[in-house]
Amino acid sequence: MRPFLTLALVAALPATAQPRFEDLSGTLPPHDYSGGWEHFVGGGVAVFDCDADGQPEIAAAGGTAPAILLHNDGEMAFSAAPFPEISETTGLYPLDLDADGWLDLFVLRVGANVVLKGGPGCAFEDATASFGLPTDDAWSTAFTAWWEEDGRPVLAVGNYVDRADPEGPFGTCDDNAILRPSADGYAAEPLTPGFCALSILAARDARGRPTLRLSNDRHYYVREGHEQMWDIGERRFLTQADGWDGPMLWGMGIASRDLDGDGLAEVMLTSMGDQLLQIAQPDGTYANASYEMGTAAQRPYFGDDGRPSTGWHAEFGDVDLDGRPDLFIAKGNVDQMATNAMEDPNDLLMQRPDGTFVQAALEAGVASVARSRGAALADLDGDGDLDLVVVNRRAPMELYRNVTERTGHWLAVDLSQPGGNARAVGAVVTVETEAGRQVQEVTVGGGHAGGEALPLHFGLGPATEARVTIDWPDGTRTETEAAGDAVLHLARDP
Repeated sequence: MRPFLTLALVAALPATAQPRFEDLSGTLPPHDYSGGWEHFVGGGVAVFDCDADGQPEIAAAGGTAPAILLHNDGEMAFSAAPFPEISETTGLYPLDLDADGWLDLFVLRVGANVVLKGGPGCAFEDATASFGLPTDDAWSTAFTAWWEEDGRPVLAVGNYVDRADPEGPFGTCDDNAILRPSADGYAAEPLTPGFCALSILAARDARGRPTLRLSNDRHYYVREGHEQMWDIGERRFLTQADGWDGPMLWGMGIASRDLDGDGLAEVMLTSMGDQLLQIAQPDGTYANASYEMGTAAQRPYFGDDGRPSTGWHAEFGDVDLDGRPDLFIAKGNVDQMATNAMEDPNDLLMQRPDGTFVQAALEAGVASVARSRGAALADLDGDGDLDLVVVNRRAPMELYRNVTERTGHWLAVDLSQPGGNARAVGAVVTVETEAGRQVQEVTVGGGHAGGEALPLHFGLGPATEARVTIDWPDGTRTETEAAGDAVLHLARDP
């Protein structure tokens, strides 16, 4: 289909950007994200190692169908595993809530959310009550977590429209909620105003401070809403006086990654229309990326539909191991929205040496036109490069093995420490080679309705070793030398 476009795209790509993926979708058990208007949004996927064998599993939201857990059988083979039957799910996020060494799942739903406690052999049980999580009947679509002290994490849940409001849905965005550890489990406090959050991420902002970034859906907040930033330490929303002038967009997902080695993470916001990349500035503010940077991805690149794209999950990852993070964006029409492209292929934007990005999805074999929602770039077969899984609305889930010809080496950094924050969420990892430095933060949240709990992955380019610096959550710094093409396990001393 469209062979002339394939040839033109190949000719336009630089010699270093030659990603290739093998489509293994037909090997997966049947699963899609289904349901009516309450499942136009959501459809997230979680990737995490639930049985501690070094091979990550996949859990996917099902909408009105049950969520599914796929066990990693090795060599990119996955089989359906026993899993609690939970319907009306919109997303799932893995984290170790009780620091017992087994990853749990926070499950977002249309209705009361659920916490699944993980155990040996990927055994999960509903532990919502035993963890003391308050429940309500909200329509939850976003999640993040962070640690403010040793012990249990603080959780934030983003909610969509108030389904019970007879005047809705327009202008009826529900309040979001922060869940703080209490003597009896967790206590809920409203995070208001809420503007229909479809993604929340707790991470260091351009000021270097822990902050919640909320991506909101303009389609429903209608008036007086905008993208939000909430200072975790001061417990308040940032304003123009802080240098924050939140844009107004149909926000769907968040991706965060330092792209220029200055230690400050850029932020990608997906949307109906332009995908907005914000560049962290030295003065603690953000500047919108120029169109020439190549990240706007505002229309389908097939060229046969001039209507705007609809972006959902976005994720940075070094697909070709050249030492430069690339960007995948899952796209798809909300359902039958005539103002936006119907066949809206997913993006794979490869970063070039000058910092600009070029479209490579068609050449790479990942230009699906299903209504994609959640996704993950993750090393699923343990060979060191990033594979891809995509959840689609009313279409089968997709699985792709990365078979890109190697252009470099890689390093994965796996952190652990004593205490409640066992996976060192909030730690900042800096990897330095002769080519420069890369910085990533360990986070829980962001994306669109799903995330990962895996070692941080770095492409090293031609380097075979790297200097690794860890700024642990308590401010302690450690440094070490690491060989490439391996997983570096670093356990902090008590």
